[in-house]
Amino acid sequence: MDIHLSAIHWVYLTFIVAIIGFMLMRRDTTLICIVGILGIGILATTSASGSVSGIFNSFIFAIKELLGTILIISIIVAMSRILIRTGINEIMISPFTRFLRTPALAFWGIGLIMMVTSFFFWPSPAVALIGAVLLPVALRVGLPALGAAVAMNLFGHGIALSGDYIIQGAPKLTADAAGIPVSAVMQASIPLVIVMGVVTTIVAYWMMRRDMKLGTWRDGLVLSAAETNQSSDSTSKADRNALSLRTKRWLAALIPLLFALDILAMFVLNLQGGDATALIGGTAILIMLFITMLTHRGKGLEKTTSYLIEGFLFGFKVFGPVIPIAAFFYLGDSGFLAMFGDKLPEASHGIVNDLGNALAHVVPVNGVVGSITLTVVGAVTGLDGSGFSGISLAGSIAQLFGHAIGSGIATLTALGQVAAIWVGGGTIIPWALIPAAAICGVDPFELARRNLKPVLIGLCVTTIVAMFLI
Repeated sequence: MDIHLSAIHWVYLTFIVAIIGFMLMRRDTTLICIVGILGIGILATTSASGSVSGIFNSFIFAIKELLGTILIISIIVAMSRILIRTGINEIMISPFTRFLRTPALAFWGIGLIMMVTSFFFWPSPAVALIGAVLLPVALRVGLPALGAAVAMNLFGHGIALSGDYIIQGAPKLTADAAGIPVSAVMQASIPLVIVMGVVTTIVAYWMMRRDMKLGTWRDGLVLSAAETNQSSDSTSKADRNALSLRTKRWLAALIPLLFALDILAMFVLNLQGGDATALIGGTAILIMLFITMLTHRGKGLEKTTSYLIEGFLFGFKVFGPVIPIAAFFYLGDSGFLAMFGDKLPEASHGIVNDLGNALAHVVPVNGVVGSITLTVVGAVTGLDGSGFSGISLAGSIAQLFGHAIGSGIATLTALGQVAAIWVGGGTIIPWALIPAAAICGVDPFELARRNLKPVLIGLCVTTIVAMFLI
């Protein structure tokens, strides 16, 4: 069914272009997003009070959507603080130093480990598990924190999530929308995922090494490496000597074992997404409590609160700039109905999906244009930062193009899936890649900018490959 684009759609699209432009110019986009929310609110409610209230309500909606991520990051950071101050983290990471001896080995090693873990448990829990252990190793051998975050993003939220061969959440959504078997989408996606992954990671690594040699590398640290991963000067000797070496070694072995049991539980109990993240978060809290009480004894009750406060301060410091932008982009999907009610055309499926649908109906039909259209539609629907909200639309549009062309439904479906998840799943949308940015202590906007060129180059090459596969 054709959707009539209203003024709300065009205003939203105008602000999307403006936000992308300001991000490319490395300018802050908070004001642009708030003005965009206000403008859409005026069109939707036709009242000053409703549009102004919509700004605040959109912030609340964004915080609710992001709260799980904020919590897991804050808790992992709180746990890491006690591990750092007691020196347990140094004992934990010592076995890995023999394998990750150079920046190159650290980049590819972290990436591959992240990819394998993410295939089974999705990237968000994997970031918390891997970052806490391997990031200090990477920093010690000379890999910048931003480089580690790039590796986690591209291999986890990019390669693993866009294929999703184990959990199969993404191919199930796209296959159902396209009316073809899940196995067909998965098979068609294999060459596209490989091409996208190889091109993107190689370009990202080459750019990192080039910029480091030229001295133009920007690490974008929110906190210094000492604050995020190493013992700071303020760490007292009493904290480091509170536990015996034998006890610290025992704890250094126990902590990875507990997280390994979490992974086993995720597999056995089929825990995914929020449930898997909650298990990791609960385990981190218990570890933090146990070690804090063991270390500080009589002052353990007060220190517990102190570590939690440190974690939440870090979490909200990282998320603070992101909430206004997320609030704007959530209006493109479910956020609009929650903020302003049913003010869109009757057949609307959300602003972003309507724009993608309209685009698909105004372009000519052939293999080349079909491939380009599915990539653009997937990318546009991924702008809300979800990665999954628009892939059903990609599947339905792939079905339309596939029938018109006479072939290639599975390839077009897989292409739309890859584009949507690489854009929205956590590689170039700042609020979607916060887990990796927060764990590594880097600015999510700087991480998004660092990923932008490799991902765009990868999408171009993958689209060209898809043209020959149709």
